[in-house]
Amino acid sequence: MNLQSVLDNFLSAPVLFFFLGLVAVWVKSDLEVPPAIAKFFSLYLLFDIGIKGGEELYHSGFTPQILMIMGACIVMATIVPIVAFFVLRLKLDVYNAGAIAATYGSVSAVTFATAQAFLTSQDVKAGGYMVAGMAIMESPAIVVGLIMIRKFVKPESGKLEDSHGSSMKEVLREAFFNGSIVLLVGSVIVGYAAGDNGEKELHGFVKDIFKGMLALYLLDMGLVAGSRMSALAKSGTFLIGFALITPIINAILGIGLAYVMGLNQGDALLFTILCASASYIAVPAAMRMAVPQANMSLLLPMALAVTFPFNIIIGIPGYFSIINHLWP
Repeated sequence: MNLQSVLDNFLSAPVLFFFLGLVAVWVKSDLEVPPAIAKFFSLYLLFDIGIKGGEELYHSGFTPQILMIMGACIVMATIVPIVAFFVLRLKLDVYNAGAIAATYGSVSAVTFATAQAFLTSQDVKAGGYMVAGMAIMESPAIVVGLIMIRKFVKPESGKLEDSHGSSMKEVLREAFFNGSIVLLVGSVIVGYAAGDNGEKELHGFVKDIFKGMLALYLLDMGLVAGSRMSALAKSGTFLIGFALITPIINAILGIGLAYVMGLNQGDALLFTILCASASYIAVPAAMRMAVPQANMSLLLPMALAVTFPFNIIIGIPGYFSIINHLWP
């Protein structure tokens, strides 16, 4: 691993703001990001990623390779939660195993955005079609997680419904049409349809302030992660180990697939980080509604306090270093 690239990534402004949030929690500061502002940052990042992806698709068009990559994204989003489910069942009940497995089969838009920022700092190009891959990988993992729970839960344990009677149809609607997916996919379509004119009109909002918005969002993520540390400490070494080892294994699989598909280094890193990241927005929202038996105090700290910081600090530069060594 190139230690200089790790250090450069660690000392980038967005990542340092993540640690500022952690420190603020540890020193019991009253620093906070109001929920409405945090929601705006999240919406902005999804909008920004989607618009850039749509613009890149407009310039590159749809090719057989892009369709192959989309297929690989669906395969990873299906296989990862199945394998993770059986590993987690060694220690957890069906409900928690299914919910956590879905989390690690899905993706993190913020980790993806951080990887994009890293590539920009390294002056490495990447195709916008990877955004479409991110959108595709969000929902299948949720569906697979629910299927695994329904298949292995004992009949006497009850139905997968909460007190409000959420049906499977409603859960699937949440999986495929939740706000983050609608905004992301919609932004890709708008960026593609608007073409060059849209790129000029939105340049300042999409390009110039992106890193500043990412830094403020990571500050909020640091505050949230810091507040989850106590719950994580109670979860035991098995779950902490799972949250650290799973992204590494998934990244290795992602790098292998990227090499076979002939992706360039930038696209290979983005595909790898999609395989290695874990969702802490869409999946918890869907699982909270569909599987109230699942313990969110396990799921969220694993994804947000372990996997997320590992990926943005060590994973991104580490995966990229491996890619540079393997690629001709």
